[in-house]
Amino acid sequence: QVQLVESGGGLVQAGDSLRLSCVASGRSFRSVGMGWFRQAPGKEREFVAAISWSGGSTYHVDSVKGRFTISRDNDKNTVYLQMNSLKPEDTAVYYCAAGNWHSPATRSKVAENLYDYWGRGTQVTVSS
Repeated sequence: QVQLVESGGGLVQAGDSLRLSCVASGRSFRSVGMGWFRQAPGKEREFVAAISWSGGSTYHVDSVKGRFTISRDNDKNTVYLQMNSLKPEDTAVYYCAAGNWHSPATRSKVAENLYDYWGRGTQVTVSS
């Protein structure tokens, strides 16, 4: 079992930055791949970014490439999502998730069913 708790969301203006954190507890954090997803009002949850267990491989969806960066600190059992140049369309509840996969092929880790554990989410609201 892995328990995940997100933090760092809030209300910001367009162009601002936020850093989301997700702290994991339970089984070894180093053995799981991690991802960030988001769900905007009235829309389905969508993939944002993934990172391999070592942090050596990352993948970001096109809509956030160059603005968002996923990273992890295995000593702190924490995964981060640095979000810069935020846009109103980034408004959503952001979820972190952990998956029992060890492949560095993070580009293929976009499906929700590849993730076994989920946090409760943190709200990010970007005003124009």
